[in-house]
Amino acid sequence: MKTLLFIKILFISLLIPATANAEYRVFQYYVKSKLRMPTDQSGYLVTSTLDPVSYLSYHGGSTSLKVDLLRSWMCVGHTGNQKDLCPGPEENSGVLAQK
Repeated sequence: MKTLLFIKILFISLLIPATANAEYRVFQYYVKSKLRMPTDQSGYLVTSTLDPVSYLSYHGGSTSLKVDLLRSWMCVGHTGNQKDLCPGPEENSGVLAQK
């Protein structure tokens, strides 16, 4: 009898949809080209969901780029449908706006 009750409860719990929240990490890099090209001598900021190793290998490797990780943060949600990445904690708190 207890086994039958357990099976019923298990079956009902499988029918109830569970909610799940997605999250992702955002990385901010300072990227500078190692190639001696006159058009691209200054560095630039990049915000990406690629981790440092993946970003470097995806964009040409360590022989062509120098990548410095500045900061990273977690975001709730997903990045589907070309959704913008969430702003960093400093932007959310208004610290940068006060400077």
